[in-house]
Amino acid sequence: MPNQQNQDQVKSLTELMLKAKTVTVVDYSGTGVNDQVKLRRQLKAVGGDMLVTKNTLIDLAAGKGKLTDSLTGMNAVVFSNQDEVVGIKVLFEFHKATEKLEIKQALMGDQVLSPAQVEALSQLPGKKELIAMLISRLQGPAYGLVNVLQAGQRNLIYVLQAIVKKGETKVEAKLEIKKLKSEKTAPILPNKPEIQINATQTSTDKIATNSITTDRSEVKEVSSIVN
Repeated sequence: MPNQQNQDQVKSLTELMLKAKTVTVVDYSGTGVNDQVKLRRQLKAVGGDMLVTKNTLIDLAAGKGKLTDSLTGMNAVVFSNQDEVVGIKVLFEFHKATEKLEIKQALMGDQVLSPAQVEALSQLPGKKELIAMLISRLQGPAYGLVNVLQAGQRNLIYVLQAIVKKGETKVEAKLEIKKLKSEKTAPILPNKPEIQINATQTSTDKIATNSITTDRSEVKEVSSIVN
């Protein structure tokens, strides 16, 4: 039976596990003190924590037998308190950068996650990333709606301008038709040069007629004298 100190540690560890979104078992063998300090600092920055303790205590706090496959070697438990993903992301980033730290099973609520499932979980966006994506999605339709409304106003202006232009064209066309009609109904007068030519011709005819008449009179007079 565990002594009182171990019982207190199990109770404290159990409370930490219940508060955490995910609890991950890691083998920290091969890491130095500086590595562990650095990892703890990175975890605290995202609302996580790491606790080194005995395997038997981890087994009791998690529920006897749940994490048995992972409880061999030098293990610690990592708590991700803000969301299910962010603490696990830090573990995989640390492992990638240092090639240290074996990431084993994890608890998410009552579900036990295998190492493969833990790695898959680390590739999902965290809470802050999801919020940023959600805001972007929400802003997208709003921005589109603004564009649609503005486009409607612009299109209305274009339509009104087209109507006005069309109206001006109709007015110009009516004026042109009216002008053509007025020209058609007006009396057609002869050109002045023709009138002058006719007048000249009339005067010439009169002079010629007078000359002929004069010539006949003179012939008569000459005939009378001769006779």
